Amino acid sequence: MAQRQDVPSPDPSLPRVAGLVVVDKPLGWTSHDVVSRMRRLAGTRKVGHAGTLDPAASGVLVIGVEKATKLLTYVTGTDKTYRASIRLGAATVTDDAEGEVTRTASPERLAGITDQQVMTAVGELTGEIQQVPSAVSAIKVDGKRSYARVRSGEDVRLAARPVTVSAFDVHEIRRVCGEPAFVDVEATVTCSSGTYIRALARDLGAALGVGGHLTALRRTRVGSFTLEHAHTLDELAEQVASGGTVETLEIARAARLLFPVRELGAEEATDLSHGRRISASPAAAPTGGRAESGDGPVVACFAPDGTLVALAQDRGAAGRRYATSVLGITVGTRFTPGPGETPGAGASDGAGAADGPDVAAGDDAHGSPQRQGDNDIDTGTDA
Repeated sequence: MAQRQDVPSPDPSLPRVAGLVVVDKPLGWTSHDVVSRMRRLAGTRKVGHAGTLDPAASGVLVIGVEKATKLLTYVTGTDKTYRASIRLGAATVTDDAEGEVTRTASPERLAGITDQQVMTAVGELTGEIQQVPSAVSAIKVDGKRSYARVRSGEDVRLAARPVTVSAFDVHEIRRVCGEPAFVDVEATVTCSSGTYIRALARDLGAALGVGGHLTALRRTRVGSFTLEHAHTLDELAEQVASGGTVETLEIARAARLLFPVRELGAEEATDLSHGRRISASPAAAPTGGRAESGDGPVVACFAPDGTLVALAQDRGAAGRRYATSVLGITVGTRFTPGPGETPGAGASDGAGAADGPDVAAGDDAHGSPQRQGDNDIDTGTDA
């Protein structure tokens, strides 16, 4: 990392635009290193990241600035795509190239592994699987990070958890002869949040009986955001050094990329802004048969003037559905009807209004585990 005095900061008179910044995280940097750099470049302490990316991995890291940090919990839960290099023939204590080798396979054993056997094992690690996270993950065990316990000499065994590997595409199987011998596998993995690519490498080697570990990892996509949206830290520093501010994807535009959209009338927008329930989404209305109960998808709700009011969700029993804010963005605001809108149109008709006290505007009514702290959201590593 460059010294602090070498990192530009924007003029205090310039506005700080709440939004997301997609950073191409360099190798050797922790996610917190990037957050620290972004606080300087954005000129604000209100900066966080959506999901840790290990120092040994590079690629897409989504950063929230100012009010947009509220969206990060939801960005974290989206699926992700990685380009991974896996080495078969050696297992390590960390399941990656940084850890001590614990066992190796003989050249003869590796020579007996066919490409078809590799592909069959890959297929068994695709779909909905139970995965034991790497012992050096950031998962807490009795209040202490698992990796910290491993580094102190403890033998940590984590419980398996369900994850989805929707694609495990092998591009190349390359054999390295000699002593030691290896089989290198180049692949692209698309998976649910919480999937550990190191664990996939470990389990692929274990399934083949030769051991395996991750040698390189690059995250190419997080939800709707890809490397095409990403800026390097040097590019962001140049934006600031030239007299501007860090270019952000403004919060309303980011929400339209991340979530289904619901356009509200002025009264609905006002009610939702004040924490009141509104009618369920018209798109969720049953076309026949019985309406389903349970929580609907999170949607981004916009006022007639284009203001992002809140993230909301349909809830309630069949026949008594309503929408409620799960994350307030614009709080306590009264909106005026848009062009062509009849005053009173789109009102909530008191949907759910008498069922109990209003949800406090801006509260996360769904109870999502937002751990804002100093706005450095750490949700564990996907690598």
